[in-house]
Amino acid sequence: MSAPWRGIFPIVVTPFTAGYELDEPGLRRVVRFCIEAGARGLVGPANASEFATLSDDERRRWIEIVVGEAAGQVPVVAATTCGHALPAVALSRHAQAVGAAGIMSMPPHILHPDAEGCYRYYRALSDALEIPIMVQNYIGPVGTPMSAELLARMCRELPRVEYIKEETVPSPRMIGQTIAAAGPHCKGVFGGQAGQYLLDEYRRGAAGNMPACQTTDLLQDVWDLLEAGEERAARARFNRILPLINYERLYGVALYKEVLYRRGVIACRACRAPGKELDDQDRAELDAILADIEPLYRV
Repeated sequence: MSAPWRGIFPIVVTPFTAGYELDEPGLRRVVRFCIEAGARGLVGPANASEFATLSDDERRRWIEIVVGEAAGQVPVVAATTCGHALPAVALSRHAQAVGAAGIMSMPPHILHPDAEGCYRYYRALSDALEIPIMVQNYIGPVGTPMSAELLARMCRELPRVEYIKEETVPSPRMIGQTIAAAGPHCKGVFGGQAGQYLLDEYRRGAAGNMPACQTTDLLQDVWDLLEAGEERAARARFNRILPLINYERLYGVALYKEVLYRRGVIACRACRAPGKELDDQDRAELDAILADIEPLYRV
């Protein structure tokens, strides 16, 4: 668990019941699915987990369940983005107390502090914790984009800031810039954006990627091929699953849950997050996409 984080660290999707309550047995099934699919770590509750729709108590319970179900098999990075440093510190300390391997946080996602405000936010987290911090650099309007220089400064000056998740645009280039700026002070920069730029990110030195969890096995297989030096095979595998990634970018959480439902991981497709719902034509297109990649599933 002390080894540097590397590989596919999926964002664990939050299942709900038909009445929109947190489905605790379903969440445990999602954790088991991710681990069986080859995840190198687990992350959440983050954007793909619908974190903004969860109550404070639900976020704490979510972290407890995921850490408990993972049971040390892989590191769990608890996402603790809050509107101010005080509740972020409290939630992060709770995550640390129940066994999370680290925390990930965006700057306050409503108030969007300036560069010095972002620095102070992560300094408060660093001062309060004994586990690694991953800074999530995410695009607006939810995120507060930060420069490579600011990210590097935090890695140099704040003892617990060890990792970056880079999701500003263009993210592969930003990954390269942050790695160059931070040097040995950063243990790893991860990509996101559904793994859409995984090949480019890897070439530029990314340590891994944090997509939603419905394609954990498919993307980990691509990563393993890259690590083995088989770029041509990795590209062929990636191109085969790219239609699903593209479709995911259209429909977000509704698509994540549709695929997990079809894979028998969750029992209900309910989403709290407002957004696009799949219609019959969407599902027909998804049928065609999945028919080509289902033979690639590990579980």
